[in-house]
Amino acid sequence: MSCVLVLLETRDGQVRPTSLEALGAARDLADSSSGTVHALAVEEADLDLVALGSAGADHVHACGAEAHSADGSAATAASLARELDASVVLLAATIRGRDLLGRIAAKLDSGFAADCIEIQASDSGLECLRPVYGGKAQLRVRVTGQVAAASLRPNHFNPADRDAEALLVQASASEGSAKVLGIHAGAGDRPDVAEATIVVSGGRGLESADNWHILEDLADALPGAALGASRAVVDAGWRPHGEQVGQTGKTVSPELYFAVGISGAIQHLAGMSSSKVIVAINKDPDAPIFGHATYGIVGEASEVVPALAAEIRKVLE
Repeated sequence: MSCVLVLLETRDGQVRPTSLEALGAARDLADSSSGTVHALAVEEADLDLVALGSAGADHVHACGAEAHSADGSAATAASLARELDASVVLLAATIRGRDLLGRIAAKLDSGFAADCIEIQASDSGLECLRPVYGGKAQLRVRVTGQVAAASLRPNHFNPADRDAEALLVQASASEGSAKVLGIHAGAGDRPDVAEATIVVSGGRGLESADNWHILEDLADALPGAALGASRAVVDAGWRPHGEQVGQTGKTVSPELYFAVGISGAIQHLAGMSSSKVIVAINKDPDAPIFGHATYGIVGEASEVVPALAAEIRKVLE
């Protein structure tokens, strides 16, 4: 892979951690053939060239567009990929990444692989491994052609750890027919559930939105933890859709996932089954979630969760 292009995603002017993971994956591809890694930042952002270089980028192309435009970003990425004669275009499999991936591939007249958990170069193209059928199986696909595009599932790749500083290159952005003028996130300091390394999720077993404070207490005891929710909880209006984990919500791959009062329906498992360690807490000993959990606790959430939070605080003190 002589040249790999990574489209950076930013939020509030900062490069998101998932993009740094994509740079690490790109670095591995480029190093396999003594290639280079180019990063593209379409929007205005605070670009830390040392951090981006350490993560894997050789060059960072900054456009400085004032607002996000899906069609404009895709056109800019495709144009730069042609200019650099890039063999691969990578981006994070976030909500925005899903919006952009197909657009970029179409403009490059190429195929793409979405939500990949492994990628590697081969003599005939880019080989990718991606979950299918709600995570029940994995499909290995090969994207052939002059340029291959792929999105990478968060928390499955690591930024490169090297002593390097990226070179800044000024570039121009293509105009889009529509622009996103602003993104208003919900209040709170917790990380995005799709990017967090620890997720505390709750389901109908909590019985009421008034009981959600016990999950918040557990999340507060775990530095950097995010709150998640099942579809039933979101449909009931207990929690915002941005916290929904599952096939119709967000896909998460944290190091540690707490499933509290969640039965383990297929729809929910599709969004969290790739978690490294799963702790299930449910009063029903026959709940399907226990068949997928690393550790299981049978009991009332109102009793188990506060006790667990207290013990975690003792350990971390």
